[in-house]
Amino acid sequence: MGANQTWVTEFILVGLQLSAGMEMFLFWIFSLLYILSLLANGIILALICLDPRLHTPMYFFLSHLAILDMSYASNNVPKMLSNLVNQKKTISFVPCVTQTFLYLAFAASECLILAAMSYDRFVAICHPLHYTVIMSWKVCVALAVTSWSCGFILSVAHTILLLKLPFCGPQEVNHLFCEILAVLKLACADTLINQIVILAACVFVLVGPLCSMLVSYTHILWTILKMQSKEGRKKAFSTCSSHLCVVGLFFGIAMLVYMVPDSDQREEQEKILSLFHSLFNPMLNPLIYSLRNAQVKEAFHRALQKRSV
Repeated sequence: MGANQTWVTEFILVGLQLSAGMEMFLFWIFSLLYILSLLANGIILALICLDPRLHTPMYFFLSHLAILDMSYASNNVPKMLSNLVNQKKTISFVPCVTQTFLYLAFAASECLILAAMSYDRFVAICHPLHYTVIMSWKVCVALAVTSWSCGFILSVAHTILLLKLPFCGPQEVNHLFCEILAVLKLACADTLINQIVILAACVFVLVGPLCSMLVSYTHILWTILKMQSKEGRKKAFSTCSSHLCVVGLFFGIAMLVYMVPDSDQREEQEKILSLFHSLFNPMLNPLIYSLRNAQVKEAFHRALQKRSV
């Protein structure tokens, strides 16, 4: 680079590029959805912590999912909301890198927590007699710690590689927040190594867990079909269908964004998918589990009865 080269100290988040009236309308809609997301996940987390009947491996992992969803949304949505009402849609370099780091860490951790949840359901349905031995609290804690640790270690690797790149202009991040692929496009150097590491990470946290979940659920489906009890089949289907809905939404969007070849036409689509990932998915997860899970609904009713006494 030349000696007179100007280095970027802040980025401009392009966002959705809508009229002022539409942006204000979306600000109120997204604010409402964000509050509902925090409230719904907070209620799920509180019920699991306070109700002894929910102190089981499945709800232990569900509590981690609720924490991740709240963290995931809180990392991206506040800045997104700020940009909808401000003309100056800038973000400094360090906050941008921090946002990228946390975004990747929470997303990768959630992928692995969902894989741990599918393993829990596999053991519960296919090996019920050995469930308490296999899914001991020591194993549950180890799976949770491993999921969080791997997510943050992968994110550290991406962030270190990102920080090694020079950013000398342009400044416009064509996204709603500092998403890594959008930021990499602004680098004044070859990003091939970054792209390779991102692809390798996707194989580790997306393809690998998804394949293991497909194998688990194939065994689960076969076991459910062999059950004699209709009530047992209904309960197993209800629990597993909730988890499959969450897995389908999260993994499906992530694979579309990170594993489908990029193009200029897909940039606007990726914004919408990332918006769904950051705003709608964290809100839908607790609704899916609460609406389709009798134990969560019963715990909620018990909590309401205690407050009314």
